[in-house]
Amino acid sequence: LASFLAPKTEMVHSKGYRSRTRHMFSREFRQHGKLPLSTYLQVYKRGEFVDIKANGSIHKGMPHKYYHGKTGRVWNVTPRAIGVEINKRVGNRQIKKRIHVRVEHINKSRCQEDVHQRIIDNRRTRKEARGHKRLLKRQPTQPRGGKSVKINPDIITTVSPLKYELLM
Repeated sequence: LASFLAPKTEMVHSKGYRSRTRHMFSREFRQHGKLPLSTYLQVYKRGEFVDIKANGSIHKGMPHKYYHGKTGRVWNVTPRAIGVEINKRVGNRQIKKRIHVRVEHINKSRCQEDVHQRIIDNRRTRKEARGHKRLLKRQPTQPRGGKSVKINPDIITTVSPLKYELLM
């Protein structure tokens, strides 16, 4: 009887190291089990961009949930782990954070592919246009060209609503 009279107290949610990571650290559909050897044979060099994607099946060297999905730059390479430098927003400023993450939890980033392809294209364009001025900067997509439609005026019919009459 006394428990009904006592004021109701809410339970505070836990703030553990891996809290709220049920879907974040879960493996993809039909991707459970051991990792392929290619994950361990990947070569990482200093200065490369890498994406941090924590793998829930490997607990060692797993980054904190904050870094999951972030892109950073390699600053150190050790036998089993990679040192990654990431910008972390704290309040109104960005702090460079250096963390070590095992190779199972990182992938090579594709964020620079377009930049490298544009550099190659610009070099080719510059070589072809020797002596001629050529625009190498990216241009926003231009509006599409206009069109005119020709119609036979005899086919045109005007449609108008019928006059309202109270039916009783």
